[in-house]
Amino acid sequence: MHPHIDLAVRYHQAVADGTGTEPYLHPDVVQHELPNLLFPGGAVRDLDGLCEAAERGAKVISEQRFEVRNAVASGDQVALEVLWTGTLAVPLRDLPAGHVLRAHLGVFLEFRDGRIVAQRNYDCYEPF
Repeated sequence: MHPHIDLAVRYHQAVADGTGTEPYLHPDVVQHELPNLLFPGGAVRDLDGLCEAAERGAKVISEQRFEVRNAVASGDQVALEVLWTGTLAVPLRDLPAGHVLRAHLGVFLEFRDGRIVAQRNYDCYEPF
């Protein structure tokens, strides 16, 4: 397995577990979350923004899982196809706590110095 793919998979596991992603993220990291059902305007986050989003997410999602279905690496870039599931800890819109959200993700990562310096997410949520 390409070392960056291994890091990408471990990074997503750390996100799911809530064990801390900072060891995987370069200090200059920038994430672009393209528009989706939850963030219609998309979002751009730096390292602090990613950490804050993770803290907010932990209050809304009681459990989440990232199933990496496909991964391709070229140089310092990795492309992942991921199935994400997240169980709501609290009601969201018309959905009750306990509802399981599902999204099909395209995640594109760029690495510098062995850490993620850029992340682009294309999150396709199933209807809810």
